[in-house]
Amino acid sequence: MSGIVSSGPAATMSSKDLLDLINEERKAFGEAEVRHNQFVDRCKDELDGEHYKTFVVTNPNATTSEVLELTQDQCILVAMRESKGVRRSVQAKLKAKAAPVALSRMEILKIAMESEQARIEAEAQRDEAVRTKALIGSKREATAMAKASAAVREVKRLTEELGRNAKHATITAVENALGRRLGKQDWVPLRRYCKSNGLQAEKVHDPRWGEATAWPAEAWNAVYGIDLHAIFPDPQAGVH
Repeated sequence: MSGIVSSGPAATMSSKDLLDLINEERKAFGEAEVRHNQFVDRCKDELDGEHYKTFVVTNPNATTSEVLELTQDQCILVAMRESKGVRRSVQAKLKAKAAPVALSRMEILKIAMESEQARIEAEAQRDEAVRTKALIGSKREATAMAKASAAVREVKRLTEELGRNAKHATITAVENALGRRLGKQDWVPLRRYCKSNGLQAEKVHDPRWGEATAWPAEAWNAVYGIDLHAIFPDPQAGVH
């Protein structure tokens, strides 16, 4: 069989010819083809309770296949399972094949336009899905970067409150970072240097004593040769 043929009061088409038509449109819309045995099962499921003829054909490779003889209405029912674009294009071609008289030029153009419109809509839907996916990915990345940046700023704020940063640091913070004690009355030379050079120490929160003195980086470097930038690197470095 090839296409819809007249068989009494109703036009019919074989499941094989219908599948050829559907697979042609599926390929045009970038969808995978359907195997005939799978398609026959799909037809039987969709047409459960419907009357149709079945027959067996011999394939070129000497195997056999079951084929269904379907009316136009049954073909349209089966085609309803396809995606919107494929479905509309197949239905338009089924109607054209079943036309009792030759189609006019305007009717042919209308069918072609409907088929092309269905194709354009399907492509637009695919493009929109790709854009939406990319947009969601960009928003997630931006949100993650914003959260990371906020976390870095909070860490920096807390370290400054605790007196352990590249500008000021408490004696306890420096000793913990170096893993050694600086000596008895280690704050005295720091205070003396600050007083002589007009530098101002800062008072910061201390979990043990409530308050502690954070000495400026210049004093640490001049008195003990300790570079606060080296032992307390900026947590925001490298973050944009």
